[in-house]
Amino acid sequence: MVLSGIVSELYDALENGILKRWYPLVVDSECGGYYTNLAYNWEILPNQEKMIVTQARHIWALSKVSTFLGGVPEYDAMAYHGYKFLVDKMWDHTYGGFYQIRSREGTPTDVWGWHDEKRVYGNAFGLFALSALTQRVDDFRIIDFARSVFQWIEENAYDPLYGGYFQFFTPQSLPFDKTSQYKTKANDRDEVGYKDQNSSIHLLEAYTELYHVWNDPFLGTQLQRLLELIRDRIVTPKGYLQLFFERDWKPVSFRTSSPDTQRNYYALDHVSFGHDYETAFLLLEASYALKLKDDCKTLIVAKKLLDHALRYGWDHSVGGFYDGGYYFAGSNSCAIVKETKTWWVQAEGLNALLLFSRIFPDEKQYEEYFHRLWEYIKNYILDKEYGDWFEGGLDKEPHHRFSQKSHIWKCTYHTLRALMNCINLLKNDRSTTIVKVAEYWKNVASYCEV
Repeated sequence: MVLSGIVSELYDALENGILKRWYPLVVDSECGGYYTNLAYNWEILPNQEKMIVTQARHIWALSKVSTFLGGVPEYDAMAYHGYKFLVDKMWDHTYGGFYQIRSREGTPTDVWGWHDEKRVYGNAFGLFALSALTQRVDDFRIIDFARSVFQWIEENAYDPLYGGYFQFFTPQSLPFDKTSQYKTKANDRDEVGYKDQNSSIHLLEAYTELYHVWNDPFLGTQLQRLLELIRDRIVTPKGYLQLFFERDWKPVSFRTSSPDTQRNYYALDHVSFGHDYETAFLLLEASYALKLKDDCKTLIVAKKLLDHALRYGWDHSVGGFYDGGYYFAGSNSCAIVKETKTWWVQAEGLNALLLFSRIFPDEKQYEEYFHRLWEYIKNYILDKEYGDWFEGGLDKEPHHRFSQKSHIWKCTYHTLRALMNCINLLKNDRSTTIVKVAEYWKNVASYCEV
């Protein structure tokens, strides 16, 4: 396949497969923000709860794709539309912080059990969205709001004793754990009291985005602390992310427990290949933003994350990345324990593989796997009839042909980022950040022992 053909396919997947399907369909002009639940055929479903993560991801995606396309006023307007819902309905004007979830109208709801609770993960995405939007819309209130969100996170979530950030907050913005008098009924209650990789890497992502528009020394310090925390503590020596930790960073592991216990706590302890190479990208992006010189250590760790996923997480028969693996006690090999292939795992794989093919041009495997992954996506993930991406690969989960196109965890963030970055890399557009990142790290790789 010639290069121009791949670029054309990626553009088609972006413009016809995603943009024309999602926007302006998801814009809720009556209640504000964006619709959440869409059927496989784009029917707007009756229940329309709104989570801060999904709402924020739409704002980020619209802001970024507007820049990618050279500035599109309609996309800027749709992004600003979502911003107003964040300000008016999702932000707690009494205690600060973004609520994790609201009803369609922006009132409390018992969906998922979050009620008025907050999560640092959700606040990270709120900050992420505001930081991108301020690059598109000329309204000083946006960057001021972003600074307020950053301040809320640092004042309420940062752990001055052990470092890192607390995840769970009461309606009054107080952190709580399993010993607290406050008890949650939320669906993520098994994770209460733990620190985790997922909120950490997305705080890293949000702080990096904010640092592009606000070169604040304290923000830079906290961003570098996050980078070093993830790189040096959360990434294991084998080259994957430990998912959960006690407050003092003792890993939460069930490797020596019974098989039943391991299965029951799989969500807390497994190898998540998609998060691993997503983190590889985010680490390189953060270090580049910070202008850390000769940062060989970050490059070595990032490469190790991708290489481990390729070694253990790739399906050599059909293609695509599996969702999950596990290191059972006594084994030095990672076994596949979740053979499904979720859409975002494949999207982040495209992004990481092509980026690393540019950083390490002599290691042909990265570009070869990129081509193979795109073929897998075309065959099993792209919905050729209705557009967009199926939630999972049809080779493993054929029922996803009729699964929702959108819900609180699925929108356009992973897919648009992957497609935009890959197009820019393939076109070698030196005006774009991703190409600058690739060229920078290619130079670093030339003198690092990687």
